[in-house]
Amino acid sequence: GAFQAAARPLYAGAVCRQPRIGQAVSVAADGSARTTLADLAEGPYFVLALLLDATTLCCADATCRLLRQLNRACIGPWRALGVRVFHGLELEREGIFDQPVSGLEPARGDMSSVGGRKLARIDWKGRFHHFRTDVPTFCAPFGGPEITTVAHPDEVAYFRCRLCTDVLDERSVHGVYLEVEVLANPDNLSMAVVDFEAGGCSSVTFSPDTGAVIRERKVREAPRKVEGAYIQPLPTVPPGRRFHGLMGLYLYRGRLAFFRRCYGAASEEGQEQSEQAQRGSGGREAAPSARPPQGTASASGLELGPWETTGFISDLGWAEGRRLTPCLAFRDEGAYRVRVVCVGTLPPLPPERWSADNEGGDTGWSGFDWEVGAPMIP
Repeated sequence: GAFQAAARPLYAGAVCRQPRIGQAVSVAADGSARTTLADLAEGPYFVLALLLDATTLCCADATCRLLRQLNRACIGPWRALGVRVFHGLELEREGIFDQPVSGLEPARGDMSSVGGRKLARIDWKGRFHHFRTDVPTFCAPFGGPEITTVAHPDEVAYFRCRLCTDVLDERSVHGVYLEVEVLANPDNLSMAVVDFEAGGCSSVTFSPDTGAVIRERKVREAPRKVEGAYIQPLPTVPPGRRFHGLMGLYLYRGRLAFFRRCYGAASEEGQEQSEQAQRGSGGREAAPSARPPQGTASASGLELGPWETTGFISDLGWAEGRRLTPCLAFRDEGAYRVRVVCVGTLPPLPPERWSADNEGGDTGWSGFDWEVGAPMIP
């Protein structure tokens, strides 16, 4: 019926029918049959469970074996929740959440058939936990959600997740927003997205210090030649200061926007003392924290200013591949402290408040090209 159809949005058109879990029937004292929890398994439960978050689903799993089985089912809420939360994201060895890479071993006696093909039934709760743990982290040699030391100049820290541009196209309802907090910064760093499917030759970079966005493409390896363009939609930070605060990128319907939120005015001496205190603590965050509200003090004790944004500054015409890798680039080695704050679907400022003035065109961009060394972009 209608409930049954609504409960299977992920398997529309599938030819298989999920087996019933638990066919128990409860009989009242007068001999009449009563509706049991198992009777909801054919439709209503799956519709209602779509409203639950991860914490509530864990509580439901702990109540009884039946709900635990229903929640982990192929059409169950753990899969649906993962599809929503990790929309447009991919892990290199696991693929996107809803379409695991081939080679996964099925649980014993746990097979289903769709269109004549046998499919392993995935542990969707375990997969959700794996994605929630790995998506907001960096690749080796850094690992984890926080970077405290950069060993070499021009080091690049890549996120483990990749942005799927074929999913985050003009038909997508949600975008992807990544945010990091810079607590200790001895030199200079920037946030970028790289097109590795095209040989790692193209990228768009945001410099929170200068407020500039740089779009570049490597056209020759030896001697090295780079072509590109830059634009400065945001002002530079005050002279003599390094960027400390929050920065993020937002990809929505094939357009990129960057965000910056600087710490309030403070003396260089105060910043150095704060950095020394952060390095001395040596602690690592157990999980990315919630974004601090505007006007509150950060972990370093400095006041956070208002959010600034470049607007939708660039489309994806520069990228040839369908997977973009977000990363942080460090100009010099040193004791940094940068941590992932969140990976979600919504930016800190609603797009309708800032997206109308800039639709990712080429107006205001200045071209450049150079060989061997790179000039300073103002």
